[in-house]
Amino acid sequence: MDLNTVLDVCDARRRGPWRPGDAWLGGGTYLFSEPQPRLRRLVDLSGMGWEPFRTLPDGALRISATCTIAQLSRFGRTLDATAAPLFEQCCRAFLASFKIWNMATVGGNLCHALPAGPMISLTAALDGVCSLQAQDGSLRRVRTVDFVTGDGDKDLAEGELLRSVTLPGRALRCRTAFRQVSLYGLGRSGALVIGTLDPADRSLALTITAATRRPFRLSFAEPPGAPELSRAITSAVAESDWFDDIHGLPEWRRHMTLRLAEQIRRELTLDSGR
Repeated sequence: MDLNTVLDVCDARRRGPWRPGDAWLGGGTYLFSEPQPRLRRLVDLSGMGWEPFRTLPDGALRISATCTIAQLSRFGRTLDATAAPLFEQCCRAFLASFKIWNMATVGGNLCHALPAGPMISLTAALDGVCSLQAQDGSLRRVRTVDFVTGDGDKDLAEGELLRSVTLPGRALRCRTAFRQVSLYGLGRSGALVIGTLDPADRSLALTITAATRRPFRLSFAEPPGAPELSRAITSAVAESDWFDDIHGLPEWRRHMTLRLAEQIRRELTLDSGR
């Protein structure tokens, strides 16, 4: 779509004062998908040269905000980590064409903050931490589960930039289980639930996205039983937190979340006798 209110596109490497009507341009798959009447200038990140991935000394993985879905998919298939299958599963939850895969970025999906954003699902489930850069160059860190605060809402100040998201090495060593459901065969996710089981202490975490306005990550010191898991979900997620749109009623999303969560509990704790 032509953005006929945009008067200028500038290179992000040439830093200048942030103006009203500015927006960061990553892949542009959202910006160019619908009218953006408030925008006057795009600050293009494509020339920044950020490496898509870096493995840190402690085993953590840092993913740059400009990493594309296609790059993440290819990387996940070669990653030597127990949680590696989750990368491709979340990429496939995008249900987008190859054109979108090659342009859409991890950072863009996080900052768009849609309930069904699969990069939100991936990084929240693996306890990701977002690195945010202010206009003065200062950095702050926010967990993904806290970064996305609602449908389209995020903890991002005016002019602030999502630089990267870091997944801890411990999370990458976890066993994972993935469940997704949509109203239609190729529809937007109505509920997406991910479980992780830490082999070090057998703690279990359950992450709920798509069904809720923001991500929820529930942690258990040891695998819960079915009643305990159900109570934990209904206690953590208020009635007003269940998302409501044409892709699923709140009651249906809640029902499917509970059902998928129990499937995940059984899959990850099959050998625990619970």
